Amino acid sequence: MRHHFSPIDTIVSHWYYIIMPPKLREIIALLKQAGFTDRGGKGSHRNFTHPNCTMPVTISGNPGDDVKPYQERLVQKVIEESKR
Repeated sequence: MRHHFSPIDTIVSHWYYIIMPPKLREIIALLKQAGFTDRGGKGSHRNFTHPNCTMPVTISGNPGDDVKPYQERLVQKVIEESKR
């Protein structure tokens, strides 16, 4: 089993990000766990919506791809916004 990270922590600050960055499937699971709904998308893009968020969140890439730092920051931001 891979590591489990909290959306509150930044992945970049963890030592394991340098060794093995998380995969997109992990942040997709976090979005679903936070109550986001996958609306689907074209190609490798997925759109997620939440009743408390104003704009949909688009995640691009295949589930096995590494998370890019901007994607990780975006997911943290929208999960915090969804809690308000």
